[in-house]
Amino acid sequence: MGFVKGHRDLIVYQRSFAAGKRVFELSKAFPREEMYSLTDQVRRSSRSVSANTAEAWRKRRFEKHFRSTLNIAEDEAAETQVWIEYAAAHGYLDASTARQADEYYEEIIKMLVAMILKSDQWCSVSSNSKSSPTVKESSATYESEAARLTKPNSSTSKPLPTPRSQLPTQNGHPTVRSICAIVPASVALMRAS
Repeated sequence: MGFVKGHRDLIVYQRSFAAGKRVFELSKAFPREEMYSLTDQVRRSSRSVSANTAEAWRKRRFEKHFRSTLNIAEDEAAETQVWIEYAAAHGYLDASTARQADEYYEEIIKMLVAMILKSDQWCSVSSNSKSSPTVKESSATYESEAARLTKPNSSTSKPLPTPRSQLPTQNGHPTVRSICAIVPASVALMRAS
C-alpha cells in the first residue's frame, strides 16, 4: 500500500497513460484516410482518460467534482473501446490486439468506477505533509470494489436499485442526492446483465 501524493502515483493513472501511449503506437498503422476521423478520435479519447483522472485528483477536495470528472474519464475509456472495436471491424487491428486493448480498458473502467463509488475514501485528505496532502492507495482499493461489481451478491443474483417509493423526498419528489445514490447500483445492474 503506497501513499499517493500526486495523480502520477495513482495506479489507474499509470495504466491509462500507458494505454494511451499504446493506442497511439497502434494507430500509427491506420490508413491515411482515417487520419482525421478514427485515428484522431481514438487518440483523443485514449489520452483523455489519464488527463481527466489527473484533473479529478486535483478536484478531490470537492467530492461532487471528483466524481463528475471521473465519470468523464470512464466515458472516455468506453469511447476508446468503441473506436478500437471500429478499428478491428475495418481490419486495422487484428482480433487478438483489439481484444487485449478492450480488456485493458475494461480494467481501467472498473478502477474508475470503484473510485467513483468509494469517492468518500479518495476525497478524505490527510494532511500528514503540509506541502502535499496524501491518500493511501493499493490495488486492493480498486479490486475489492471491482470484484463486488462483477460477482453476484450472495443473497440475490443481481444488485437491485432502490425503488422510487423508498427514496427520500422533498415536496413529494425524490431529491437529487437520493437519485444520485441509486445510479451506481443501476449501472452495476446494467453491467451485470
